[in-house]
Amino acid sequence: MAEAASQDLLLAAAFVSDAQYNRNIPFKTSPEAVRLYYLYNHWIMRTAAYFFIFLNLSLALFEEPAVYPLPFLVTSVVEVLCLLVFFGRLTHFAKVTPRNVFWKDTKNICIMVAILLSLTDLAIYGVLRIYNVRSIRWSRIVRPIFLVNFAESRQIRRAFRSIRNTLPEITYVFLLFMFSLLMFSLMALKLFGERNLLTAEGLPYFRNYLEIVFDLYVLVTTANSPDVMMPAFDFSSWYALFFIGFVIVNTYIFMSLFLAVVYNNYRKHLKNEIRKLAYMKRRKMIEAFNLLKEEEGAQFVVREARWKQLVKLVAPDTSNSHRELLLRISDDEQKGFIDKKSFVQLADLLNIQVITLKIRSHPLGQWMPRVYQSAVSQFLRSMVRHRGFVWTYDVIILINAIFIALDEETPYISYAEWVFLALYIIEILLKVYTYEPRAFFGKNQFWNWFDTLIIFAALTATILNTTLKSTTKYNSQQILDIVFILRVLRLIRIVDSIQRFRAIMNTLINIVPTMLTFGGLTLVVYCVFAIIGMELFHGKIQFFPANSNAPHALECGNPALKDSLFARGKYCKNNFNNFASSFIVLMELTVVNQWHDILCSGRSK
Repeated sequence: MAEAASQDLLLAAAFVSDAQYNRNIPFKTSPEAVRLYYLYNHWIMRTAAYFFIFLNLSLALFEEPAVYPLPFLVTSVVEVLCLLVFFGRLTHFAKVTPRNVFWKDTKNICIMVAILLSLTDLAIYGVLRIYNVRSIRWSRIVRPIFLVNFAESRQIRRAFRSIRNTLPEITYVFLLFMFSLLMFSLMALKLFGERNLLTAEGLPYFRNYLEIVFDLYVLVTTANSPDVMMPAFDFSSWYALFFIGFVIVNTYIFMSLFLAVVYNNYRKHLKNEIRKLAYMKRRKMIEAFNLLKEEEGAQFVVREARWKQLVKLVAPDTSNSHRELLLRISDDEQKGFIDKKSFVQLADLLNIQVITLKIRSHPLGQWMPRVYQSAVSQFLRSMVRHRGFVWTYDVIILINAIFIALDEETPYISYAEWVFLALYIIEILLKVYTYEPRAFFGKNQFWNWFDTLIIFAALTATILNTTLKSTTKYNSQQILDIVFILRVLRLIRIVDSIQRFRAIMNTLINIVPTMLTFGGLTLVVYCVFAIIGMELFHGKIQFFPANSNAPHALECGNPALKDSLFARGKYCKNNFNNFASSFIVLMELTVVNQWHDILCSGRSK
């Protein structure tokens, strides 16, 4: 009987934990499967899974074409190790999930197929490499599948689903936009095609219909404005009306309509996802309640002792005072039990961050009570707590900002840096003297940690740089760069002094988890396009130093780019020759500015 109750408690804790973290994983309810499920969801296992996922993605930095080349044997061994971890993780998942559910889950099939494709491609590539036959690592494009399809990435999958469900809704808007673009292109051909106008490069202006469509599409992004208009505008000022009308209709109206449709539909599908999550959370909590419920009069309840055991099992790191607080909220009338309505709210209560403040006396007050409690000490501490102390250091930071902007070679400026460092160190020492150190450096005291780390890092870098300059002729530019950056970062400390700034910064910190979800989406898209770009365009463009005498150095190593805007703009470093460069090119295309010049280099290839 006691063993059955213990198993029910373990299963109920699994349901509550799923509800707390919005997990929707069907799992077997046998005692062995529940324990395996706990192990599967342990933070160490999840961290290890993410580590190997990102390690697998980062292999593109070390494989040909590589940013940091490593032998093929090394990268292949690491890849096989990652695939073995993925297979082990998938096998573990299969052990806790009912068989019919596991084999009907598309994401599990995708992971298995990705593992098989990667191993097959790795074997084929290795054999061909032995015989000096160059081939393509086509399986690298499936690596982002592991980031998306493992159970840990449920937030990314939800965002993907919302985007996927939004796409059909914008099809009609896109078709109407294309119709408008083609109509304006036809008008441009009729207006300017027969007037023998030339571009600034001396090329025919608006005489080829497909090129007109491309140029006007670029104009929608405003990347070639007003260059594309200038030949017609020079011929007659009235032709500017055509381009103004085009920009109003296609850039402002259609792009705003795109945004409105995407936002409205994404919001609708996101609401559906949240509704499903809320339903699943409630269902999990009801299942947990049904496992622990006891009859009390005319209703079923969970006894207080049982409830405490459950909370301790679900959140073992919570303090006793935190658990008592949760109990008082759930059982506000102190009846000794929790009804169904209050029990269902437990998952949400566990997600509320509670900061426990422990009033501790300062260690100096215990070691040297007479000195610490003296009149001079109390005056010093009251001065540090006063608002004027904060204002004084705000003024010091602003003066420091002026000195940072001045010439570093002036001796007085160099000496002033030591004065500012000394003042900042004195500030930290005074604060540690005034406030209890463990409270001052608590896990929630972000700004105190930031101030201390920045100041002591700047002090260390400055001492190291001064020592190197005085003992040797060596002048490390890297250390100087670190010193300069740390000096500038000290100015961020003033953000903590202004209430509105602090509120904005805290908001930014709080939305980081959401941004990580969309960062994962962006990473997946970038990885796929970067790998495709490397396979298609690797080696087609080369970067040469400014003083290089190599053939075709002015054409980025490609004669087809001679006199092109790409070569003249010195964009040669924007290429797909390795993974890092590919990411930079994709980022530039995302920003939109001059994207057509980069695209034209691809068309020239």
